[in-house]
Amino acid sequence: MNDAHQNYRRFLETLTPETLERLGDFVSDDVRFADPFNDVRGVEAMSQVFRHMFDTVSEIRFSVHRIFGDSTVCMMEWRFEGRLQGTDWSFPGTSVIEFEEDGRVRSHVDYWDAGTNFYERLPVIGWLLGAIRRRIAIH
Repeated sequence: MNDAHQNYRRFLETLTPETLERLGDFVSDDVRFADPFNDVRGVEAMSQVFRHMFDTVSEIRFSVHRIFGDSTVCMMEWRFEGRLQGTDWSFPGTSVIEFEEDGRVRSHVDYWDAGTNFYERLPVIGWLLGAIRRRIAIH
């Protein structure tokens, strides 16, 4: 773990709609950001993903529990919490983050279980996915 890792961690843990304008200080111009719903390239596109998150989820809290890596890549284990459509929503995830030589992020890829932590919360499809999960699970 190095200063670039810690600086980016602090930025993510304190990210708000107001601090989002500083994203370019932490990521390269052609940064890649990917999660279960998005795969975008560029500071503006990544900023749009985060703006959409702030527009649809309230009371967001993002906390990193463990971080490890070397000078060019790190992994962060984290927990996301917020309120989605008036209901508490939280889930764990992991990010694989690659850094440029100047310490800015080249690639940020989030891994989290969208099936369990999002789709199964939806009215009709959630029931169906839950039923499928129960059917194929070992009892």
